[in-house]
Amino acid sequence: MDVKALQRELRDFAAARDWQPYHAPKNLAMALMVEAAELLELFQWLTPEESHRFADDAGNKERLSDEIADVLLYLLQLADHTGVDVEQAVIAKLAKNAAKHPPKKVIPPDEGLVR
Repeated sequence: MDVKALQRELRDFAAARDWQPYHAPKNLAMALMVEAAELLELFQWLTPEESHRFADDAGNKERLSDEIADVLLYLLQLADHTGVDVEQAVIAKLAKNAAKHPPKKVIPPDEGLVR
């Protein structure tokens, strides 16, 4: 995923609809929280076991995908409008987390989530 290209696409999308006045950081942060709440709502009354199986159903997976995309899109817009380089922020935060939470065991590279 090319984050900067996606942010340009989101800027163009908003500009074509004259939405820029509404894309203040405060508004984007609020919209992000609304979308995060909609994501949470999908899992609200499920047991942990049911939540693991939620995306096994195609309809649920589509709804989940839509909400995850909404959260990501608003997050990318918020970063764009506040001058935060998402890729650099993620790298820096992962390093902080690694220092704060040292590993209990070594995981081979092919078993990790992101490399």
